[in-house]
Amino acid sequence: MRCAFLAATAFFSIAVTGQQALAADPPYIDDRSDAAAVIRSLYSAINRHEFARAWGYYGDTKPAKDFDAFVKGYDGTDTVEVKTGAVSDEGAAGSIYYSVPVAIQATDKKGEAKVFAGCYTLRQVNGQIQEPPFQPIFIDKGALKPSTADFEEAVPASCGDGPPPPKKDEALEQAKKAFAATYAGQCDKELFEQEPELFSIKYKDKSAAEGDPERETRLFHFACSAAAYNESSIYYIYDDVSGVRQLQFAEPEMDIRYANNDSDGKVESMHVVGFQATGWAVNSAYDDATKTITTFNKWRGVGDASSSGTYLFRNGDFSLVQYDVDASYDGEQNPQAVVDYNTAP
Repeated sequence: MRCAFLAATAFFSIAVTGQQALAADPPYIDDRSDAAAVIRSLYSAINRHEFARAWGYYGDTKPAKDFDAFVKGYDGTDTVEVKTGAVSDEGAAGSIYYSVPVAIQATDKKGEAKVFAGCYTLRQVNGQIQEPPFQPIFIDKGALKPSTADFEEAVPASCGDGPPPPKKDEALEQAKKAFAATYAGQCDKELFEQEPELFSIKYKDKSAAEGDPERETRLFHFACSAAAYNESSIYYIYDDVSGVRQLQFAEPEMDIRYANNDSDGKVESMHVVGFQATGWAVNSAYDDATKTITTFNKWRGVGDASSSGTYLFRNGDFSLVQYDVDASYDGEQNPQAVVDYNTAP
C-alpha cells in the first residue's frame, strides 16, 4: 500500500510555481474534525507549498523515507484538486480507523492533467487514553493509482471489500458529447437537458454461424425540439465496429401534382423522384417488439396531410421499409404507400 502511494505521489509531484505566487494563494484549510477534512487539509498544504504542514498530517508511517524526499516528490506539478467519497469506519483496540475514497487531478507545469484514485486510511486514537502530546486524527496510509475516468467520476464508490464503482457507459457519454456538439444551439433548452432513451438491440449477423454469439447495437434517442404539432428527435447508434454515429433516415423526394395547382384541390399524381437523408426524426418512436423506428410528420395540425416512415433494424442498421404520404388536405387521414420494401429479406 505504501509503495503504491509513493509511486503515485512521486509521479504527480504537486507544487506551487513562482508564477502562482503572484496570484492569490490557494485556500488555507487545517481541519482535523473528521477524516475527509484531514485529506482536504493535506492537499491544501501541498497546494500552498507548506510541506512541513502536509508532513504533519501523517502518523508514524510516513509517505517517504524522509522529509527531503517528500518535498522533492512534489517538484513537477503545478496544482492539484481533490474529491472525497463516502467515508467508512471500523473500531479496533482503542482506535477508530477511517477509509476515505479519494480522487485527485494533478496538473503539471505544462498544463497536462492526470487523474489518480484510491483510498486513504486514517486513524483516530481514543482521546481518553492518550497521554501528552495529544494526537488528533492522522493519515495512516494511502494508495493512489492512475485512473482513466474523468475527474468528476473518478472517486471510488468504496474502499476495502465494498462494491466496485459502477462502470462508466462510454458509448452513452460519446453519444451525449456528439449530440451536444452538434445540436446545443438548435434544440429547446428543456428538451436538450433531458436524458436520452436507451435501447439495446441484440441480433445475429446474417452471415453468422450457428454457434456464433449475438451482437449488440445500442440506440440513443434524444428529444430536441417541439413545435405546435411536431416534435423532432435525434438518434445515435453504437456498435463495436463503427462506434457511435448519428442515425440518418432515408426519405423519398416527392413530385406531387394538384388540380389547378392548388394544394387544397384534388391530388392528381404522386411520384418518387429520388431519395435524400436527414438526421431529424419527427414524432418518432422505437418499438422494441418489431425493432422499428416510426416517424409521422404532420403537414398541418389536424394531421390530414402528412408523411410517415417505418425504419426496420436488420443486420446492424436501420433501413427504410415503408413510406406513406397523405398529400390531400381534405380533413381525412388517407395515406398511400409510395415506398414499400417490407418484402425484402
